[in-house]
Amino acid sequence: MNDSPKNGKLLSLVIPLFGEEQNLKFVLDTIQTEIKKCKCDYELILVDDGSMDNTWAVIQNEAKFNKMIKALCLSRNFGKEAAICAGLEAAKGDAAILIDGDLQHPPDLIPEMVGLWRDGKGDIIEAVKKMRGKETALKRIGAIIFYYLFNKLSGSELGKSTDYKLLDRQVINAWLKMGERNLFFRGMTSWLGFKHVQIEFAVNKRFNGDSKWSFLNLTKLAVTALTAFSSLPLHLVTILGFFFLIFAVCLGINTLFQKIAGIAVSGFTTVILLQLIIGSLLMICLGIIGEYIARVYQEIKGRPRYLIKERIE
Repeated sequence: MNDSPKNGKLLSLVIPLFGEEQNLKFVLDTIQTEIKKCKCDYELILVDDGSMDNTWAVIQNEAKFNKMIKALCLSRNFGKEAAICAGLEAAKGDAAILIDGDLQHPPDLIPEMVGLWRDGKGDIIEAVKKMRGKETALKRIGAIIFYYLFNKLSGSELGKSTDYKLLDRQVINAWLKMGERNLFFRGMTSWLGFKHVQIEFAVNKRFNGDSKWSFLNLTKLAVTALTAFSSLPLHLVTILGFFFLIFAVCLGINTLFQKIAGIAVSGFTTVILLQLIIGSLLMICLGIIGEYIARVYQEIKGRPRYLIKERIE
């Protein structure tokens, strides 16, 4: 181990949990085995995101025998992004590592991430996927479409980025200053800048159980991410409106010419088609505008990102 000034610093491991009662003990043992290799003080921040099973009871039991555990029980399921926020706000370390509680993020990367941080290689050490793990074709296609749109609309290249990251305290403090309610952790850390270093990993199979992310939940997260990091869809509405204005003027001139020349075709086919096209376009545009209005509405209300029902210090 080198003599970097970051040796011996406190490290916070933030682990959001939802329905992981069967996995938790093994997960904690596995993570602690790896973190002990770093030879540093650490704290385990477990965030129970309103689990419907006995996850919180298991956390309470583990905390009796493990003084490193600090835990938060949210009042209901606020979503993973809010759980990450709660964990980061509770973290006291000089750096924090975000890791999932299902072991799909391999804990054996922790010593390498800490080593890179200690050596001053980066302020954000992020683990990226070599390839996506086992998933349905629908989720795989949806992910490809989302990342393509996000990269094009926001200008931020997420690629195969994950939530598995080490953040320096300076980065954590900067992240906590971002006060929006519509959270997208990966996009927010990318927006912050700082010095990024990437390491690749193969996605592990879940230790036990199934993923809690449904296609609907992933779709909601994708919409939140796109609307939170780009206003381009709103500009697209304006561009489409201008395009159809030109189209309408040209069609109007052509119709008047045919009428004056006496070669106008009787019937309403053209009118009906135009109504369908324009009506569909208007509905899509109103939907896009509505999504942004909904985001503004949520921000203006100023409700807390999450509520804590119980905590273990």
